[in-house]
Amino acid sequence: MKCIINVTWDSDAAVYIATSENIPGLVLESGSFDALIEKVRVAVPELLQLNNNKAEVIDLTFLSERHCLVSNG
Repeated sequence: MKCIINVTWDSDAAVYIATSENIPGLVLESGSFDALIEKVRVAVPELLQLNNNKAEVIDLTFLSERHCLVSNG
């Protein structure tokens, strides 16, 4: 099973947030990108089981986008 995990940066809260249209109920946050990936790796199999999905192998793709403003002078 392939799942797309969308990761966004919330600058107000200073955390990364993971969500997915493929995995109902997935909303996790962490101040570290790597820590967030580990949280997702643990939570996804549990959430899929709760949603009666018995996939034995889950292929996670993390998509991240972060915007910032840069001054030119």
